[in-house]
Amino acid sequence: MIQDRIYNPQMECMDPEVRRKLQGERLRATVALEYANVPLYRERMDKAGIKPEDIHSMDDLKYLPFTEKTDLRDEFPFGLLASPKSEIVRIQGSSGTTGKPIVSGYTQNDVEVWTEMVARALSAAGCTREDIVQVCYGYGLFTGGLGLHQGASQIGAMTIPMSSGNTQRQIMMMRDLGSTILCCTPSYATYLGETIREMGLVPGKDIKLKAGIFGAEPWSDEMRARIEELLGIDAMDIYGLTEIAGPGVAFECKAKHGMHINEDHVVAEIINPATGEQLPYGTAGELVFTTISKTGQPMLRYRTHDICMLQNDPCPCGRTTVRMGRITGRTDDMLIIRGVNVFPSQIESVLVGINGVAPHYMLVVDRVNSSDTLEVKVELTEEMFSSDTVAHIEGISRQIADQIKSVVGIAAKVSLVPPKSIPRSEGKAKRIIDNRKI
Repeated sequence: MIQDRIYNPQMECMDPEVRRKLQGERLRATVALEYANVPLYRERMDKAGIKPEDIHSMDDLKYLPFTEKTDLRDEFPFGLLASPKSEIVRIQGSSGTTGKPIVSGYTQNDVEVWTEMVARALSAAGCTREDIVQVCYGYGLFTGGLGLHQGASQIGAMTIPMSSGNTQRQIMMMRDLGSTILCCTPSYATYLGETIREMGLVPGKDIKLKAGIFGAEPWSDEMRARIEELLGIDAMDIYGLTEIAGPGVAFECKAKHGMHINEDHVVAEIINPATGEQLPYGTAGELVFTTISKTGQPMLRYRTHDICMLQNDPCPCGRTTVRMGRITGRTDDMLIIRGVNVFPSQIESVLVGINGVAPHYMLVVDRVNSSDTLEVKVELTEEMFSSDTVAHIEGISRQIADQIKSVVGIAAKVSLVPPKSIPRSEGKAKRIIDNRKI
């Protein structure tokens, strides 16, 4: 058995049948709360011919209507609250890229539930009250910074609220304060690791990090290996979203075979994104979440548009919760190029396995003479850029193009660019420029 720290064994290791009964009880209470207090849900349930008393168990979840992100924008700011504003103690949200932001209201109960979910994730990464947690997610409306901060504080660990940015200062504090747990996006962890190496600092000697909890953007096992090599740490995945509860909805244990979903608070489904039909364990599809303990702004069957699969086989860590696999793409950031579905994660899986290139890339899609084009801009490593021959670099370009054609099924122009020429992100990395929409 994996020797994991388990924050709440009673809930995390609960017999699945007992948990399913608990989920059913909490689902019934949530549906009743929504029907009584949220006009949008009441109208949709009435239209579907469903009343709260029709929901008897988890088997009836599939009869409830879906919720979409557009609903949060349409009902902005308080149209989806199920509790009075006087009971809302926190607003979290995200700016989005277009139109109105989305916000979510949290009661004190919701904050406490979310805090424990993050504490469970940190514990799975080995965090104790003896650790020093450096939080490099942004603080503010974005749930990342405050979420990890709350969880670390509940465990009793020393918490450094660095927020994002100012990499040199991040590293100075990391070195001088002896940070042992790093929390940020995987792309920023890679950048921190590269900068630490460039500064001549040695992980394990100058930098005391032992583990990192990375999320807010999709990342591959190849990127995990790169981060672990650069920083000398155990790199763990965490998943969350503002609409549900922020980071901590699901998290990896040390087995690293999927992220454990906090099923006593959140229920997951995988659906066919075209038909809405539920799909079985082990089948990839769109991830849907229902909150069953949230009281401020619960979500019924919220479509995340993230693509992954669920698995319920036993985990060696001892937790009995269902696990979600890595996010392999999004139904709303999937590119259709010359009739082929293309996800950035497919490109990344090719690039991370190529010697001489860094895990920083940009996909540029355009339309020339009525035909779609794909250009993949990839950074060379410092060593390759400064010391290798033109012929060798051209060979790397051809190798990447060939592998992209094999994995994705379309031809791409590969442009190898100098180190650090692709903009870095301290939040979610921007990977796509689609000029066809302009």
